[in-house]
Amino acid sequence: MENSLFIKAYNLIKNSKSILIATHENPDGDAVASVCLMAEVARQAGKNYWLYCHSRVNYQHEFLPHLDEFKNNYDKFDFDLIIVLDCGSVKRTKLENEILSRRAGQLVIEIDHHPKTENYADLEIRDDRAAATTEILYAFLKANKIKISKNLADCVLTGILTDTGNFLYPSTSPETVNISSAMLSAGARLPQIMENTWRNKSVASMKAWGIALSRLKINPEYNIGFTILENQDVPEEISEEELDGMAGFLSNLNGVNAIMLLREMPDGKIKGSLRAVKPKINVARLATSLGGGGHTKAAGFTVDGKLKKTESGWKIV
Repeated sequence: MENSLFIKAYNLIKNSKSILIATHENPDGDAVASVCLMAEVARQAGKNYWLYCHSRVNYQHEFLPHLDEFKNNYDKFDFDLIIVLDCGSVKRTKLENEILSRRAGQLVIEIDHHPKTENYADLEIRDDRAAATTEILYAFLKANKIKISKNLADCVLTGILTDTGNFLYPSTSPETVNISSAMLSAGARLPQIMENTWRNKSVASMKAWGIALSRLKINPEYNIGFTILENQDVPEEISEEELDGMAGFLSNLNGVNAIMLLREMPDGKIKGSLRAVKPKINVARLATSLGGGGHTKAAGFTVDGKLKKTESGWKIV
């Protein structure tokens, strides 16, 4: 990717007065870390900024800089620069109307590693070959000669570890490993990151993982492993972060083409998570046909309905 895009983005940051930094609802580790990294960049540049996420960020400890600054509201939409991070669709920010109908003079930067689905940003920086958005942000830091502090190194490594399942997923590349090594040399705190992103499961969430594993079956016609979680299987006290990675873990199943996890949500919808196991399988095509999207190897969708167990198996009704 050309350094000129990164340099242009940084110039927009330095020339702005007030910045809104946002990501998608129910954020994963890469989304949270990307926002925290950009907040640190904005702070170092002496800018006023506001961190927005529609959902509450549930990480248990303040292991990343600015983690306690996230808000799920804002008093006035008067930012002259909006930065959207790790969000494949503007709808998932829950700020779609505000962003698409922004006033003259308001600019939007989008930085993401998901495949492109729409045009809404004034400056788009996208690399769907990157394992995580923080991998792209590492290139942003290097292009603009921003010194990578321990805080920034923690952010980059957190995004990479969570989006690669600790280097288990096919998205992991030699460049991903090299960047991670550089972050460790820069002072990233691997034990603390692991404690807060992987070893953060409660007893309730571990039981939910157990239910999903006990229901795991293989569809012989398509050679796809699948399992389901009903709404009552996931108590309210379980955070999205505690369930994050379940589909990726299931993709360790040997011999299947892909994995599908279907989960009933409290709002009457069903969330589907897809992971490819074999190299030539493209799960994004299935997700897109169901109104979702994602990467070739990891994708998702949401449909209306409920899960019902029948004599022949589970159905969506």
